[in-house]
Amino acid sequence: MPHNFSINEDVHHQSQGPQGRAEKTRSNVYTIIGRMPVEADGRLRYRIRSKTENIERIVTEEQLSRSQ
Repeated sequence: MPHNFSINEDVHHQSQGPQGRAEKTRSNVYTIIGRMPVEADGRLRYRIRSKTENIERIVTEEQLSRSQ
């Protein structure tokens, strides 16, 4: 299963609220800094870094969308 995003690509991250529901707030812009190995559940994961804050996260591909 190939990753759909490349390292150093800017993406939007949609934060998740309680019980995995998407939060109503605007998504934040992050940069892909690494591709993680595929986990047992088959989902693709990425390490991302915020462009505006000193924050890094590991997120699943479905939480990301392309930045315009």
